[in-house]
Amino acid sequence: MSFELNRELAAKRAPLPTTATVDPVTASIIRGAFETVCFEAATYLGRAASSPIINQSNERNGSIIDAHGRLAGVSVGTPHLLFISQLTVRYGLKFYEDYDWGPGDVFVGNDPDFGGGHLPDYNVYAPVFDDDGRLVLIQALQAHQGDTGGKDPGGFTLEATDIFTEGLAIPCLKLVHRGEKRRDVIKLLERNNRFPSFAGDLAAMIGAVQHCVKLLQDVVRKWGAETVKAAVNHNIEHTEQRFREEIAKWPDGSYAADVFIDHDTQGTKDVKVHVNCTVNGDQLTVDLTGSDDRPQLVGVWNTFANSRGYAMTQLASMIDPGIIKNEGLFHAVEIVLPENTIVHPPINKPAALGSFHPACEIIEAICVALAPVVPERSCPQVYKIGMPNAVIGFRNGQMWMDQGVDSRSMDSSAVQGVDGWGASCVGLGNLLLSEAEDAESRFPILNISREMTPDTGGAGQWRGQPGSLNVKKILEPTMAMAWMVSSAHPLRGLCGGDDAGAYSNHFEVGTAQERKIELSTLAQLPGGAVIAYQHGGGGGFGPALLRDPEAVKEDVLDEKVSLAAARDRYGVILTGTLENYDLAVDVAATAAARRKLQAARAAQPA
Repeated sequence: MSFELNRELAAKRAPLPTTATVDPVTASIIRGAFETVCFEAATYLGRAASSPIINQSNERNGSIIDAHGRLAGVSVGTPHLLFISQLTVRYGLKFYEDYDWGPGDVFVGNDPDFGGGHLPDYNVYAPVFDDDGRLVLIQALQAHQGDTGGKDPGGFTLEATDIFTEGLAIPCLKLVHRGEKRRDVIKLLERNNRFPSFAGDLAAMIGAVQHCVKLLQDVVRKWGAETVKAAVNHNIEHTEQRFREEIAKWPDGSYAADVFIDHDTQGTKDVKVHVNCTVNGDQLTVDLTGSDDRPQLVGVWNTFANSRGYAMTQLASMIDPGIIKNEGLFHAVEIVLPENTIVHPPINKPAALGSFHPACEIIEAICVALAPVVPERSCPQVYKIGMPNAVIGFRNGQMWMDQGVDSRSMDSSAVQGVDGWGASCVGLGNLLLSEAEDAESRFPILNISREMTPDTGGAGQWRGQPGSLNVKKILEPTMAMAWMVSSAHPLRGLCGGDDAGAYSNHFEVGTAQERKIELSTLAQLPGGAVIAYQHGGGGGFGPALLRDPEAVKEDVLDEKVSLAAARDRYGVILTGTLENYDLAVDVAATAAARRKLQAARAAQPA
């Protein structure tokens, strides 16, 4: 049932029937209105929500879906969630009569097997009807909730073997009927969530979509329903045309890559994602056949909607950024997700951690495969962290949870012509990571340090950004949860660039109980315990021996690259001292060192 349903939900939808025609300018104006309304939905939620993961982090996306279930407008919070919302809405549309859709209704869905990503990502949506009672649009708003009512706080159960362990799965549930809140349903959801802030978050999501339904009704009334539908059709067709024009510039051929996860949550090693990207004229096929299908795997199952959406996140980043993000992107690409694999699991598999891995390995594999084809736009849209150190405790009878989504430097890879920059991978979009002061005001923690670690950025002609070591003290006895990956298989370098530095994690640092977290853990920590998380850096791009020696010198002065790495990875010999800030490139010695390194690397087996 799940496989057939997924295929049905993802199938290409017909254009909206309309009696109007529309010119490109009008279509663009209406598309701009959609984007403004989506931004308004996300902003409303951010200002009204109760929990920091929503009101501080921007982990939310507004989107507009048309009456056929096609993505028509977006406002980007986190790109990875951008292309998932429409499948949850399509499930609701499939049962339009059963759910008794009408003006003033609001729905919610989060079920990974019915169009959703993972359980924490609630998708609240509401229909927009014209004055004749015909459905025109749906306003959707997706945001990450701090808990899902499962076995463990946050919904991340390391040993989960089914979705029911992780929490409450909601295929489609009506929250508001004809403008009246269904208080029995809302109380049910609130009761199945550990955090008191959830009630405020859910109310804010409902309020946001209700507000934006009114704004969309104004758009429909101003332009007329037929013109709005014509504009949606035009914009989707134009996006498909522009994407196909980009693909047609790429050389025909098949481009494959394998990327691995260190292990699942129980230690099964080397979980594989395989992709084969085939370019044939203006048609692109992304085929993940060959990805891991071992049934005993735990915690590394990515839902159909997530796999489809994450694949498109990477593809959308590899084309002209001026191409509008809507359903037309999917019309230009065939995405093959083989059944009974980690990229399209059978029904009821756990899904929480799959949104990290293998979701990000799907992205990484596509980027590695297509980097030789479109090197100028090849930057993996990934977060290679297994899961942050989640710290959980109780105060005054209520649970609190520091989800560990702290400001940090991680996974910021180089791209052709540009070093890795900023503190986060570009794939996080507008996500704002937690500031030390904000977290310390909410939770009994103390952030001791957050600093970049030299040599953790992959060496290359363009260098990856180093990862940061984040050190935190827990002030009260707590429980801490972690899952570590990207140590044996860190973020890949591209086109001859070095891989990024590895992730590592230590609990109870500086005590006799200090230990490195090699796999996963659910541990009790005493008050005063220190935890230290070393984040992986970004991958390098292009051979390191081609990097400008003066740029290497500046990297050493900035303490992003050590003197030893300058010599051993880049073949750059420096005179002077870092302490005196008088480093200079020895041009002759550097040329000789590079010739020697080049000969040694050429002699190594491929």
